[in-house]
Amino acid sequence: MKARLWTDGGARGNPGPAAFAYVLEAEDGTVLDARGEAIGVATNNVAEYSALVAGLGRAVEAGVRELEVRSDSELMVKQMRGEYRVKNRDLQSLFLDASRAAREIGRVTYTHVRREHNELADRLVNEALDAV
Repeated sequence: MKARLWTDGGARGNPGPAAFAYVLEAEDGTVLDARGEAIGVATNNVAEYSALVAGLGRAVEAGVRELEVRSDSELMVKQMRGEYRVKNRDLQSLFLDASRAAREIGRVTYTHVRREHNELADRLVNEALDAV
């Protein structure tokens, strides 16, 4: 199965109260799963990676074999593509978790998108933060 994963994470303050969200869509655009979750105090980058790890895990559960990840985190996208090294210790374990999940899927590509093109995931992050 081919799918698309939209991810977003945010913190109010950096670090501060943080949340992540993902939206997993089938190839035809049907939403298979959408989730937003508060994660306590964290940085924006930890929240972004938490969204990726959770979304990739859900894609594995759904039997996805080809996935396009779309995120407004340019840093995360470039790190997952291998263009940037992951130097931050807090991100290294999340990067490894995401890499393991991506290998289970098979083919995973990463695309950077502008925030306004990631509307549902962004809204889910803000709803999770507002509920804290």
